[in-house]
Amino acid sequence: MPQIGPYELHTVETGRFGLDGGAMFGVVPKPLWEKKIAADERNRIPLAMRCLLLEGEDRLILIDNGLGDTFDDKFADIYAVDHEHSELHRSLGEVGFSAEDVTDVVLTHLHFDHCGGTTTRGADGDLELTFPNARHHVQDEHWSWAMDPPVREGGSFLDDNLEPLADSGQLTLLNGEGELFPGVEVGTVFGHTTAQQIVRVADEERTLVFAADLLPTHAHARTAWTMAYDVRPLRTEKERRTFLEDAAAQGWHVFFEHDPDVAVADVQRTEQGFQTTNHRSLRAL
Repeated sequence: MPQIGPYELHTVETGRFGLDGGAMFGVVPKPLWEKKIAADERNRIPLAMRCLLLEGEDRLILIDNGLGDTFDDKFADIYAVDHEHSELHRSLGEVGFSAEDVTDVVLTHLHFDHCGGTTTRGADGDLELTFPNARHHVQDEHWSWAMDPPVREGGSFLDDNLEPLADSGQLTLLNGEGELFPGVEVGTVFGHTTAQQIVRVADEERTLVFAADLLPTHAHARTAWTMAYDVRPLRTEKERRTFLEDAAAQGWHVFFEHDPDVAVADVQRTEQGFQTTNHRSLRAL
């Protein structure tokens, strides 16, 4: 397994789903974006829900957790949910762990495809936390935003995912950027949603950055290819440009949560703008 500092790194695939390709690429015409990721007959592109597990320092830290299993058949159909490809508990088991082993869950933000795995239904049908022994780390400003979101973003925040966590006593609200654990830092960006967390795992030699929805796929390395889901698309452009400049200059390795084919890539500045290079799995880091 690859290692950065004290942490062994594991990919945890939690399933696949689909979102409208036009929404994923905003004003970019379909003849351009479909060269990168082809759409199905309902114009949905396949997306991964690829999470990162850090093992070390007497902790097991999971970054995001997919969309879970509390949704109904209508939801599964709309979003082309595919748990045959992969599923949270199966993937944890494949690397030797269970949900009970997780000590910390870092949620980049609270949209359903990033935090839906936080809750599940128990034997009695009631909602309960999936990770009963874990602290759940969310930005305070983002939590407040999710509790009272604007109408255009309201459908992304689901009560089934948030209410059990709010009542659990296992929620830690963070105040801005800084070190969360030794060698693990969070930063905040505001274009996609208010106070989304970007997670950096680093030692003296390497930095791996969990880009979440600042850079959902490698195709989004083109800074103008913002999503219709971004609440502040012009800010996304600026934040993404800054991120890509830093990634290219400092040699960061970028971990893609939603790219169906590329898990990790490097960033290079070219005459045509930024490009991702050296596409590979996390194991090849």
